[in-house]
Amino acid sequence: MKRIYLIGFMGCGKSTVSDYISRKYGWKQIEMDAQIVSEQKKEIAQIFAEEGETYFRNLETELLKRIASGEEECVVSCGGGTAMRSCNVEIMKRSGRIVWLKAKPETVYQRVKDTHDRPLLEGHMNVEYIEQLLEKRIPVYESAADLSVDTDGKSPEEIAQAVLCMR
Repeated sequence: MKRIYLIGFMGCGKSTVSDYISRKYGWKQIEMDAQIVSEQKKEIAQIFAEEGETYFRNLETELLKRIASGEEECVVSCGGGTAMRSCNVEIMKRSGRIVWLKAKPETVYQRVKDTHDRPLLEGHMNVEYIEQLLEKRIPVYESAADLSVDTDGKSPEEIAQAVLCMR
């Protein structure tokens, strides 16, 4: 297996775990949101505001196509909404394994409450709103995932070991 795609809601630990796997095991790390920001020379919130969510989601799909065609082993930290498009899930399934990192709404809130780079939460930074968004996404994450890992109360090392056990 050449690619591991980490999916899940914002704040579930995708970036932290992909960074850990990259450093510990020498895999290339691809942080989708960061790569889009770098390529577009705009923050995600700015892309959403100026171009709209559909434009951003199209950027994600195009980036996934490029990642899937690569040759090296990599761990990919997907944006929280990446798996919401079935075509994205198909691309990931064909080229690697999908791991859903799960976190409770309260955990997500604690991890993201002091950030302002999450457009979908701006103005709605509370557990109830996070829970509503998460409930809509859980069935999609669940059906896309080859493996799911609970992240609540676990260290990046423990989560990475669970992710890599499927190799």
